[in-house]
Amino acid sequence: MEVTRYSELNVSENIKKAVADLGFDEMTEVQWKTIPHMLEGKDVVVKSPTGTGKTFAFGIPLVEKTDPEATQPQFLILSPTRELAIQIHQEITKLTKYLPGVRSVVLYGGAPIQKQITALKKNPQIIVATPGRMLDHIHRHTVKLNAIQTVVLDEADEMLDMGFFQDVCKIMEQLPETKQFALFSATISREVMDLMWLYQREDAVEITVTPEKESEPKITQYALECSKLAKMDFLIKILRLYDYQRVMVFCNTKSGTEMIRRRLAEKKFSVEALSSDVNQKKRNQIMKQFKARELQVLVATDVAARGIDVSDVDVVFNFDVPQDNTVYLHRVGRTGRARKTGVSFLFYTEMERARVKEIIRYTKVKIIPVRFSKGGILEPIPEDQYPF
Repeated sequence: MEVTRYSELNVSENIKKAVADLGFDEMTEVQWKTIPHMLEGKDVVVKSPTGTGKTFAFGIPLVEKTDPEATQPQFLILSPTRELAIQIHQEITKLTKYLPGVRSVVLYGGAPIQKQITALKKNPQIIVATPGRMLDHIHRHTVKLNAIQTVVLDEADEMLDMGFFQDVCKIMEQLPETKQFALFSATISREVMDLMWLYQREDAVEITVTPEKESEPKITQYALECSKLAKMDFLIKILRLYDYQRVMVFCNTKSGTEMIRRRLAEKKFSVEALSSDVNQKKRNQIMKQFKARELQVLVATDVAARGIDVSDVDVVFNFDVPQDNTVYLHRVGRTGRARKTGVSFLFYTEMERARVKEIIRYTKVKIIPVRFSKGGILEPIPEDQYPF
């Protein structure tokens, strides 16, 4: 019989107390399937969608097994993006609330390396890092990895899609052969399989988690045909029609994010934009404002939005039709998280109808075509007039 409540886990009371403080009682599927195997020291390969609670699935076993007296890193968690690395570190910190002897550090590029070196000198047992910055510290000899007991690769498919395969391999070669290997991925790509073949033990446990119907995101998805020039007017009109308090707008280019930011600011919306041109300090400030609801609208490119995890986004706008079908799912998945409802809009031109058809065919999602009525409100287009 599976253990599905945190209170029944074979972990310390201090961890249970920290989890209880966060208001959690029942474990998610990925957690109750993964935690016991990781506590036993088995290698795990977990295929699980984003937003299913993977951080606690590996975080709880790592914190439980941490020796507060250890003066060398025992556990390494690799993350594809700085934002995700920071979020993982924050979750680990929450789990160690009643374990003052357990120390963790987060290492990522775009931040002063000297501060990270200083933090490493405080002998953290748990390291969360992006691959590039981890290699940087290895080359500088500012970190020793010879006592690592477990390595976790989170969002492995995204990490490898971003070109980190060689970096990950170089890091893995620095770790003891006896290490426990835990890989978490939304999909199992060819490169993910290569990593599994290279580093997992023969008795590795493979776990697959598929979203249950009742826990699938409840997102109402709309599509609105318009000219390129009308997109901005439509965006402003919809924002004024509906009481959306937390909004994400995606477009395909850096120049597009800045144009939208400027136009919305002119109309007195509280808005900021994220692109690869925004430095890390400004980026952190924008995300802090957005999470604190000091910003109504966040405009971003797909690259800039990687790793952003805000649980209660009201609506997502696809200002530009995404160039990749899976990107559409990633964008829309920013809303309707944590079992809340969400809304998305896809703006497309007449020339892009075929792309919308392709997205629908690939993703198998229901997208409702809508238009503005004569009264200025949005109404669904009758099925016999569907444009796709």
